[in-house]
Amino acid sequence: MDQQVSRPTWSRQIEFTLAGIGCAVGLGNVWRFPYLCYRSGGGAFLVPYLFMLVVLGIPLLYMELTVGQYTRRGPVHALATVCPLLKGVGMASVAISFIMCTYYNVIITWALYYLFSSFQAPLPWQSCNNTWNTPNCTNHATNSSYSSTASQEFFKYKMLDQTSGVEEAGALRWELFLILVLGWIIIYFCIFKGVKSTGKVVYFTALFPYVILIALLINNVQLPGAVEGITFFIVPEWDKLLSVEVWVNAAAQIFNSIGIGFGSLLAMSSYNSFNNNVLKDTLTISIINSLTSILAGFVIFSAFGYMSYLQGIPISQLAVDGPGLVFIVYPQAFANMPVAQLWAVMFFFMLLCLGLDSEFAMVEVMVTSFMDEFYQKIMNIFKLKELFVLAVCGIALLLGIPCVGIYVFQLMDHYTAIVSIMFLAFFEIIATCWIYGVTRLSANLKEMTGRGANIFFRVCWLIVDPVLITVILIFSVIQFKPARYENYVFPDWAQGLGWVIALASIIWIPLGAIHTLWVLPGSLMQKLKLSITPYALNEKPKLPYYERGGTDGSSGIAVISSNMGQPEKPPPETKF
Repeated sequence: MDQQVSRPTWSRQIEFTLAGIGCAVGLGNVWRFPYLCYRSGGGAFLVPYLFMLVVLGIPLLYMELTVGQYTRRGPVHALATVCPLLKGVGMASVAISFIMCTYYNVIITWALYYLFSSFQAPLPWQSCNNTWNTPNCTNHATNSSYSSTASQEFFKYKMLDQTSGVEEAGALRWELFLILVLGWIIIYFCIFKGVKSTGKVVYFTALFPYVILIALLINNVQLPGAVEGITFFIVPEWDKLLSVEVWVNAAAQIFNSIGIGFGSLLAMSSYNSFNNNVLKDTLTISIINSLTSILAGFVIFSAFGYMSYLQGIPISQLAVDGPGLVFIVYPQAFANMPVAQLWAVMFFFMLLCLGLDSEFAMVEVMVTSFMDEFYQKIMNIFKLKELFVLAVCGIALLLGIPCVGIYVFQLMDHYTAIVSIMFLAFFEIIATCWIYGVTRLSANLKEMTGRGANIFFRVCWLIVDPVLITVILIFSVIQFKPARYENYVFPDWAQGLGWVIALASIIWIPLGAIHTLWVLPGSLMQKLKLSITPYALNEKPKLPYYERGGTDGSSGIAVISSNMGQPEKPPPETKF
């Protein structure tokens, strides 16, 4: 590992908290959670959702932030420290974050396109009197397969110029390409100085969406039909709680929303001061994330109630999942509101802020990991860290161009966000909670904050969370369905490509294990023993952890100054 001269820290601790909130609170809070509530028993869904928040979300976030803050390294080196055999989990986290950041920025591109279009009067998706509309266009929501709404046709034919399938590439949409470039320019100037620049941006991007959400809610609840929409959202159907799928969906939503396994929050916590109160940040980020989801549910379903009132169709026929909710259904709702342009601009600007925060975190994982591993080589080539960040953004931009169309985007999202992340999380928990051990993790907390983990967190780490993640993983495999978009099912070759995308991150787990066993000294049994010994890859000492005199796991990889939170001696270098 090329050693950095010093590791920067957040200028103020509130900047990390806001960055963590921005990372956790994303577009899934707006388009995924309300739909799951509607499909899983309305208000009854909050029971498994809040239960999973307490026993799964909070403990695992606490675990990740502890590991990141204690090791002061990104996910690759952090996982290599706690469990050399499973260091590939950290590499997989970097891979999945980079893959996601290439296509996640496409959502920001779409949001910017809609934002620019929202300054027109009337809104371009408000009527069927446009050049891109078909003879089957209608101004009212319908279930007919022979007609489509003005909002659907704007999304499909005006913005995306959608083809019949992934096998038909179509022409490059220059407007979207230029907006994609603009999106990456915005991201670059927000993160090019590392935590020093990101820490300033998050004051706005993490907080302003709440201003817009509250303004939208105040407006929506005054509309006719809003009460019926909110009632549909919160009235419980208790019989749905008997379904295992509802509980698995709740766990998966908590899991994906907070971002366990992506490495983003772990990487950002590595820039904390050593004595930062990890538990306070954990509770703040996780609780605000869940409250935001609930707030977004009220905003979305009050608008659905209004649409139901206007068009005389049941709310159940309006509720959809994913991009269709925020780019088709909801824009159709505020097209009929007073001062439609104002609400459209506010809504899409909110989507932009939500997307940017999450994108910052994913790019930061890549930058942090490479700077940890190849600091000196990178500085020799690029001279400035800012130029290296520019190169990362440029490569992600090029890889994101094919994703501008809906089919490639849907394929990558399905196989990355659904398939890969569960495997990563499973092995991360095994590495940290079982192999590194709850005793060591608690001792690290005590060294940093003066207080170890209580019995609740110990039980969750040791028993409850590994069991829950195993159940989710098994259920996900059993219930797995091939990627599709609306009624279009991807062909076999595209599904195969999807599995290649999934394996691009998962493959690092076995590769990392093989490499660890290759570089460690001794016989095969000695290699295996060392491979599950924390710090075994460190250049000094090479003895197993417990043979160095540390019996309670409290020894760190660096002597830490309690005043500055910076290592007084460089951390031991790690072989890769």
